[in-house]
Amino acid sequence: MVPALCGIALHFDPFHPELPDSEIEYCRQLLEECFKSASKFEDSGRTVEVPVCYDPVFALDLEEVTQATRLSAQNVERLHTSAKHRVLMVGFSPGQPYIGGLDPKLSVPRRSTPRTRMPQGSVAIANAQTAVYPYETPGGWSIIGRTPLTVFDPAREQASLFAPGDRVRFVAISPIEFEKMK
Repeated sequence: MVPALCGIALHFDPFHPELPDSEIEYCRQLLEECFKSASKFEDSGRTVEVPVCYDPVFALDLEEVTQATRLSAQNVERLHTSAKHRVLMVGFSPGQPYIGGLDPKLSVPRRSTPRTRMPQGSVAIANAQTAVYPYETPGGWSIIGRTPLTVFDPAREQASLFAPGDRVRFVAISPIEFEKMK
């Protein structure tokens, strides 16, 4: 099973000797069980505190976001740090969280021209979500800050800092604090 933001992909070998006679019925029952049990995880999850420097040096698209939202940079930071965020899924690239809960006032569309390189640790927004880029990768979201945290490390026991269901609290830090934490 591969969960995604708006769907579930089931991969199986239809010729496997141990597969039940009625594969489709088995899959339907499996999904039904998953959906029934999902509600018990609604309030589970850790709270991951993510320090973010919203300084223009790191917030490459902050000016565009302020123009699009008609908010000051201080209000973008305030709204982003005060919202109740939750990890919806981890994907696109290993360790990259899709985080819901973005204040609707910060909802901006994806950039018309994606970047070929989003700096590692970029905190970016698009539509109703925030993403934290685990390493340098292409991306089309608007960068409003950067975290010094290592978001993905395959050598750690839990390679990804984030897991579906985690609550996320973004905390503003200064450029000096960013450098100390880096």
